[in-house]
This record gives sequence, C-alpha cells and structure tokens, in this order.
Amino acid sequence: MTSGGIGRSVSAWAAGAMALFGGEAWANPVANQMNMTKGVSEWSPYAMHMVALWVCVVIGVLVFGAMFIAMFRFRKSRGAVAEKWAHSTKLEVVWTVVPVIILIFLANLATGGLTTFADTTGADMTIKVTGYQWKWRYDYVDYKGKGVDKVGFVSKLEESSDRTRQLKSNLDPEKIQVEGYNTYLLDVDKPLVVPVGVKIRFIIVGGDVIHSWWVPALGWKMDAIPGIANAAWTNIKEPGVYRGQCAELCGQDHGFMPIVVKAVPKAEFEQWLATQEDEAKIQKAAQTAQNAPAPAPQG
Repeated sequence: MTSGGIGRSVSAWAAGAMALFGGEAWANPVANQMNMTKGVSEWSPYAMHMVALWVCVVIGVLVFGAMFIAMFRFRKSRGAVAEKWAHSTKLEVVWTVVPVIILIFLANLATGGLTTFADTTGADMTIKVTGYQWKWRYDYVDYKGKGVDKVGFVSKLEESSDRTRQLKSNLDPEKIQVEGYNTYLLDVDKPLVVPVGVKIRFIIVGGDVIHSWWVPALGWKMDAIPGIANAAWTNIKEPGVYRGQCAELCGQDHGFMPIVVKAVPKAEFEQWLATQEDEAKIQKAAQTAQNAPAPAPQG
C-alpha cells in the first residue's frame, strides 16, 4: 500500500495502529502471533487491515455500549416504561447513511491499494520465480535496465531441516535455529538475494503443478501456474531476512518448500550480483571448452 495511492490519512491511522499493536507484528511469523505480519515493503495490506480493525472496534463499542445501556438502565425493574412509537425516520436515515459512508471510505482505500499493487510498470529489476515439486527456482532477468547474464539457482529446504523431518530421525526440531529464531522447515540452502529501495517485478510461473509464492512480510501471495505468467512487485524498505512458504497444496512434500528472501543494501547486492555473473561466465567457458571438438591429429 503506497502513501500516494492510499493517502496520508491511512499513514496516520497506520502509525497509531503500529504503536499499539507493533509488539505483535513481527517481520517473520512467530508462535501465538495475534496480528497480521507487518509489511516491510512499499505496498502492504497491514495499514488497510488496521484501519478496518479500528472501524470495527468503534462500531462494536457504540453498538454494544448502546445495547448494554438500554438493557441495564432502562429495565422494567427500575420502572422504565417502553415508548409507543413505531419508528424514527431521522434515526433510520442516520443508521443507513453512516454505514454507507464507512463502506465507501473502506472501498476507496482498498481499491487504491489493489490498483497500486497491480501496477508493475517502472520496475528497476525483474526476477522470474518458478515453482517445482518441491523447490523454487530463481532467475535474475534484468537490473537497472540491463540484462543479467545467466544468474539463477534452485532454492530448496536446507539440510538440517530435511534430515530432522524424516520419520524416526529422533532429531529435535527446536534445536534448528538461526540467531535465536526457530527455522525448522523455514530455511533454505540458497536464499533469494534482493536489494532494498528498488522496485522489483516478479514473474511467477509453475513448472509442474500449481504452487503459490508467499512471503507474509511482502504483503502478498501469488499463484505459480503452469502455462500462465503472473506478475507482482515489491520495494523492500528494510534490510533483513524474510521467510515464507508455498501456500498452495502441491503434493506430499508441500510443507517442505520454504521461501527465504534476503534483502541487503544496494551496494552489497550489486557486488553479489557481479560475483554471480563472473561465476556464471567461468562455468560457461569451462562447459564450452569441455564440449569443444578435439583437435585433428597432425601429420
């Protein structure tokens, strides 16, 4: 959700909501979490969620407050006598118009957010995401208007989680941690490395069956469907490691294909990308040399 598309009023609402509920909204989901994951990207439904939540809270307080006042203050045992009027035109107009205004307000915010989310134009980077049973492949297509030369890799469940999940492994899932965060079934051997402060377009497809690429901190999920290219975008504001999972039941190992996005500063990312391109060139040269025909014998 962008400040331009949604308006400054939502930012004010969101700031107050984050102050009250920020302790429950982590970058990565945790056990017993009570609220949505607070987004770290430019577009996130968290602010819209908090606005709708507080609208519901205010309506609930007013409605139930009026009901309890009527039940206890104006009860028969206190001598209250029921009025004889059948209806009030003014009251009916108020309780019809006010909800309509509230719905229009929420619909305007939601529409602005969805249209902003759907606009992937102007991206400075493109990454192709392909879902397989049961792993993800990431291919870097372009960065800052220049094509990326053969940088891509497969990302799958890391080894310690894979060993622990096996039947009769007798290994403790609670011992699989990274910096105090339990990463059992939530870590991979190769994370997707991206820069912060860059609008990144994702082209998401399926290589065999339907998958769904979902990182809660990015604020959206997108289906990976064979034969169809879906698009989404993000612009991560804070460096960090953001975890997700496949959100579409895709087979027996559906629960074992996590997603890890590692957001780093631009300079660090550009250095990493240059290293990956150099390694790709070396591998390509070695493969070309290996496949080259042997020289004809002399004489």
